[in-house]
Amino acid sequence: METQTMDNLKMIAETAKDFAEKNIRPNIMDWDESQTFPVELFHQLGELGFMGIVIPEEYGGSGLGYQEYVTILDEISQVDPSIGLSVAAHNSLCTNHIYEFGNEEQRKKWLPKLASGKVIGAWGLTEHNTGSDSGGMSTTAVKDGDDWIINGAKNFITHAISGDIAVVMTRTGEKGAKNNSTAFVLEKGMAGFTSGKKENKLGMRASETAELIFDNVRVPDSHRLGEVGSGFKQAMKILDGGRISIAALSLGIARGAYKAALKYAQERHQFGKSISSFQAVNFMLADMATEIDASELLIRRASDLKNAKQKMTREGAMAKLYASEACVRISNNAVQIFGGYGYTKDFPVEKFYRDSKLCTIGEGTSEIQRLVIGRDITS
Repeated sequence: METQTMDNLKMIAETAKDFAEKNIRPNIMDWDESQTFPVELFHQLGELGFMGIVIPEEYGGSGLGYQEYVTILDEISQVDPSIGLSVAAHNSLCTNHIYEFGNEEQRKKWLPKLASGKVIGAWGLTEHNTGSDSGGMSTTAVKDGDDWIINGAKNFITHAISGDIAVVMTRTGEKGAKNNSTAFVLEKGMAGFTSGKKENKLGMRASETAELIFDNVRVPDSHRLGEVGSGFKQAMKILDGGRISIAALSLGIARGAYKAALKYAQERHQFGKSISSFQAVNFMLADMATEIDASELLIRRASDLKNAKQKMTREGAMAKLYASEACVRISNNAVQIFGGYGYTKDFPVEKFYRDSKLCTIGEGTSEIQRLVIGRDITS
């Protein structure tokens, strides 16, 4: 990268790190134990410019690129991955979908609110019976005069309860048909638009996950994003960028777990010397450091392509696949290095371990990433 870019990334990294240390670290376990989604924190992140990172300044955003975005997610996730996850979902899914596929009127209406952090965004694709098979969704939108009537439900939705605006994928054609999906923006307060059960999760517990429920929700046609039938294609393009988000989140988890394990291994003494000097531990640390560097290089490559508006489906999937699986291995090894202490909540690695698993599932499982990569390299 150019020197100017590196200097800019260092400055942004310091800003994100300072904010996380002051405003997030003191609350990590309280939020985790109580599954509290700290809405006020995201208002503060908005004031910092971290809730509209890649959105142009004319719409109230920070006008930054994906390299800066990755850096911010990395630093925040080193402290608390659940906060990093919510920042990612708000930025790359809801907000970015409106920016990428909304018209000028829609951008001006919703983006400044979202970028300010005063309004929290959600994004609805997954359903109870359609996880990876998103083309078979049951949520429908039926035209009724100048409006649409939406019925159905989405699950595993980040910010389903606290979110103020949701971009929702619906089926506007027959199941199994091509171009059968359309995206709409729904606002909290619309009659029939509610949230359901909050999930009690293994990890990422400060990032709210719940159902979105639609019971004859009347939505104006002015809330439709793009052409009728283009929703699935839009969602796949958004997920390309979303994979960079999960990869960056994974990088932060891996780095946080590694730093904790390295510090502990250097301070913990057995048989008269630090355990970091024992080959078994030393090799684990060496593998961790190597996988972190490899993850970051894959992520930075995908980010460069995304910034250049070039096709990066394969590169994004590779970054997400490798970084997510690496962060699970690294957090697992961090717990192992800590030994019995790593199994307690007095040390940070048990939380990194719990949080890490989501990264191999969310925004496309590892199996789906391999499918995407395999199809691309053989087509």
